[in-house]
Amino acid sequence: MARTVDDVNVGSLLRGWRKLRRITQLELALKADSSARHISFIETGRSTPSRSMVLHLAEHLDVPVRERNSLLLAAGYSPSYPETSLTAPAMTTLRAGLEQLLTAYEPHPALVMDGMYDVVTANRGVHVLLDGVAGHLLQPPMNAMRLTLHPQGLAPRIRNLGEWRAHLLERMERQAALRSSEALRSLYEEVAAYPAPAGDTSAGPDGHSLSAHPYALPLRIEAGGRVLSFISTVTTFNTPMDVTVSELAVETFLPADPETAAALQAAR
Repeated sequence: MARTVDDVNVGSLLRGWRKLRRITQLELALKADSSARHISFIETGRSTPSRSMVLHLAEHLDVPVRERNSLLLAAGYSPSYPETSLTAPAMTTLRAGLEQLLTAYEPHPALVMDGMYDVVTANRGVHVLLDGVAGHLLQPPMNAMRLTLHPQGLAPRIRNLGEWRAHLLERMERQAALRSSEALRSLYEEVAAYPAPAGDTSAGPDGHSLSAHPYALPLRIEAGGRVLSFISTVTTFNTPMDVTVSELAVETFLPADPETAAALQAAR
């Protein structure tokens, strides 16, 4: 959502989110149990929404938690959602729970990322994928997108790089639009500029996709002298009340075939 110097009040910001979600004033009014007239008055600045109304509309527009604070500030209210560092004492239980979850997934790779795809923590299973990765890509904060798509990262060993690269870029582009994040858009432009595969490395001699799978696109990557195949899942927190927590994502890589499962058990 592009912002201009005119986007200084809550009405214009809400209008921007409504247009981004591609819904009309009437559709938003029906969702929020309001009227199109009232929505119009809010967007044009003729009516100042209450604090609860700002949050109510943000909920129905699926505005990210971080941006809900921005809406409240634009309306003249204090933010509702804190942004607590993961190292803070208040996050001790959360950190412990995440570590327990990651450990339980071993020997399967699993990691936790923040809203910029920086790796917050990871389990030992991830190490099976990192052999040969350039040292500068492993320096904190290690970024999962750079690590995967950089020519000195995992990219040279990904057998279906064309498909996996397209999947990751589409995922980033969607997230950048949903969150209206200039920083995420900048990261997208950076990794999208990395060299793309010269040909379709996912196609076999018969022209069929080597990565074809009945239920999900696998990541096929060379590791330890063999090709491992993983199905990726991403988990986020339900109804987060903190900006930091709202942007955390747990990504797990589950074996897509018996051979990969056996290789992981052997590596353990």
